[in-house]
Amino acid sequence: MIAVLAGYAAWVVFPMLWVAYSSLKADAAIFRDAFALPLAGDLHPENYTRAWHEARFGDYFFNSVLVTATSVALIVALGAMAAYALARFYHPAGRAVFWLFLAGLMIPAQLAVIPLFFELRSLGLLNSRAGLILVYTANGLPFAIFVLAGFFRSLPRTLYEAAVIDGCGEFAAFWRVLLPLAKPGLVTVAIFQFIGVWKEYFFAFMLVSGDLEGRARTLPLGLANLSITAQYRSDYGMLFAGIVLVTIPILLVYLLLQRQIVKGIATGALKG
Repeated sequence: MIAVLAGYAAWVVFPMLWVAYSSLKADAAIFRDAFALPLAGDLHPENYTRAWHEARFGDYFFNSVLVTATSVALIVALGAMAAYALARFYHPAGRAVFWLFLAGLMIPAQLAVIPLFFELRSLGLLNSRAGLILVYTANGLPFAIFVLAGFFRSLPRTLYEAAVIDGCGEFAAFWRVLLPLAKPGLVTVAIFQFIGVWKEYFFAFMLVSGDLEGRARTLPLGLANLSITAQYRSDYGMLFAGIVLVTIPILLVYLLLQRQIVKGIATGALKG
């Protein structure tokens, strides 16, 4: 069993290591021996500089950070308020609304891309960061509400009643008492949404690819353009450097917050 797990780990980790050290090699060295380690005296860190400037990864990186941070903040904030209302208050249509949100998890979001395209065009938000943020926020809310509603249901109602007795209003009880207790669920939602939005390509391609000036293009689009370019000219070192630049933030976020992910799941963040 250990040998199987070790083999699987090597199967997963080796491609990432290969891309990482190939990003420091010249194209001639890559073609000469693709799997060989780069020589100590023949390293090419300028691949990263060229990817950052020539391939405009600096602009795409800024767009990705802005779109991802804003989308995740909106998803967590709106999802927490909606989940709290659905979990704590009774309304005849409450269950139907909850299942309506869950339909967003059951129906592929790609089916809505055509009406989304025309709707954003009519609003003047096509090929813009604001339009992309709205789409990502709407796409991430069903998952956030599903996770956080289960979290709020698991909290004792006596906490809410005690807060009301102490003089808290409805919003104060939510903000000061119940929301801090849902922190593991909030962190779990934020991490999963960050990873999903950061690497998302389909909506970015369909809704932002017409931005020829690159003011709204994100890193996945920039990486795709770099990959297409590398097929027509020998520049695989810069391509691999671009892949590393896209991957590093996801790895850092996961490594720094993996304990919060486990804690959020273990304490019931994914209970329906």
